[in-house]
Amino acid sequence: MIVHTTAPARLGETRLPDGRLLGWAEWGPQEGTPVLLCPGAATSRSLGFGPGAVAAIGIRLVSVDRPGLGASTPAPGRTFADFAADARELCARRGIDRPAVVGNSQGAPFALACAAAGFASALALVSAADEVAAPEFAAVLPAELRALTERAVHDPSGAEEFFAGFDAERMWDLVMDGSPDCDLAVYRDPGFFAAYRQALAEGFARGAAAGYARDTVLAMGRWPFALGSLALPVDIWYGEHDTAHSPDNGALLASRIPGARRRVVPGIGGALLWTHAEEILTSLTHRAGR
Repeated sequence: MIVHTTAPARLGETRLPDGRLLGWAEWGPQEGTPVLLCPGAATSRSLGFGPGAVAAIGIRLVSVDRPGLGASTPAPGRTFADFAADARELCARRGIDRPAVVGNSQGAPFALACAAAGFASALALVSAADEVAAPEFAAVLPAELRALTERAVHDPSGAEEFFAGFDAERMWDLVMDGSPDCDLAVYRDPGFFAAYRQALAEGFARGAAAGYARDTVLAMGRWPFALGSLALPVDIWYGEHDTAHSPDNGALLASRIPGARRRVVPGIGGALLWTHAEEILTSLTHRAGR
């Protein structure tokens, strides 16, 4: 049986200079190669990936709760740059030097923020929530998504209020309703099901849906990154059956990042992080020169 995720080896909260707490979870040896995980939408630090790969490669996998999710103190009005500053401070206080960074789903633009801030050694964007507000996508987005995207760009406060009406049950239904059978086989696996539902419950626990709402408005708006100026190795991974994260499975995104390598994996959709963890981590650590 494939074990897609396990409980963290270590859990904790780090106090930031302004007094806020940032929650984190770790898997693997503390002396291992550091990999920082920016989790997907509304999920907490507790949902890791690839326990077998983490052990085999010697990875210190560190997952962080974004402000307002899980154990992290809310920070209303926060920006991508604010998150990158928090992540840099966490790494400094946890003795982590230039980690490789994984951004999964809605965590992808937050991983890009870490890369843009200059403290990541390499980047893997897995089933990445794409910049749907980019003008190149305007004509191809489904009508409902186009309307939400336009609201996030032109009425971010109203969009944030809308997304604040979500909860763990609605998020679960959203994922299940939009996933192909190959992904549902992962999500409905008893071990993964329990871990995923726990991570969603934790994601909404501290600030209701405020953390998720802020994340979503940032992710669906125009990104402030100069993607063409990124100067680190970048891998972009999508499953061929993934219809939820990018209109073109990352083709435009890869073309905007110098030297980015894009791979579309057959036989899987948005659950790619959990089915191909060893390939993702092996490539990432090799690209980071570790």
